[in-house]
Amino acid sequence: MSRWRVEPALAEVFGDLDAVFALQGERITSDPLSEVLRVEHQGLRYYVKRYWGAGKGLRRYLGRPRVKAEWQNLKHFASWGIPTAPVVAYGMERRGGAFLRGALITGELVGTEDLAALANRNDPRLRDRHWVGRVSRQLARATRIMHRHHFAHNDLKWRNLLVTQAGELFFIDCPIGAFWYGPLLRYRIIKDLACLDKVARYQLSRTQRLRFYLQYRDHKRLTAGDKRRIRQIVAFFEGRE
Repeated sequence: MSRWRVEPALAEVFGDLDAVFALQGERITSDPLSEVLRVEHQGLRYYVKRYWGAGKGLRRYLGRPRVKAEWQNLKHFASWGIPTAPVVAYGMERRGGAFLRGALITGELVGTEDLAALANRNDPRLRDRHWVGRVSRQLARATRIMHRHHFAHNDLKWRNLLVTQAGELFFIDCPIGAFWYGPLLRYRIIKDLACLDKVARYQLSRTQRLRFYLQYRDHKRLTAGDKRRIRQIVAFFEGRE
């Protein structure tokens, strides 16, 4: 059984899974379960993420395949007003109840690069407090919205955040994000915030990091609960690096 959805204007090139898996393009990344290609069509570039595995053993039959999780999560972001890459085609195929293959295609966010790349080369924008402040406000708002929907990204790293030269922020790559409740949600929230702070502690001042947390909490000053949570965030990766 195959399910495939594509924007009508792009059906000529991304018409079905057979066409998508026959595409040739620039390989960006690959792993045992998937690969990402960059292809061009009519002057525009698209990122084609092709999956041929859902995981080992029973994961081929049970649960949500990663490709399905990724397109659903990006659609959640868009519905919540969190800027993300436009999803132009998606779908998957099962055989005998087992996941066989799937794909997700997103449009390029022109003029963007990930925050980790900026950090790796010590980009001067990270020393510009006005630029950092603009990105911080957007990131705090998006993360707050996500968590208020009981959703945790689970891989909220700088490499999964794209920015423009002007400081517009976009969320990408979220195949392992999910909804959580109770203590499990609280743990995942701490993990999300700790992932962000893992790089921020080396790139930003303590004042900037504190300001981000206050923006995220929509507080003017720290409460006792905030202070406890900050200690948990700072200690989250201790002994793991």
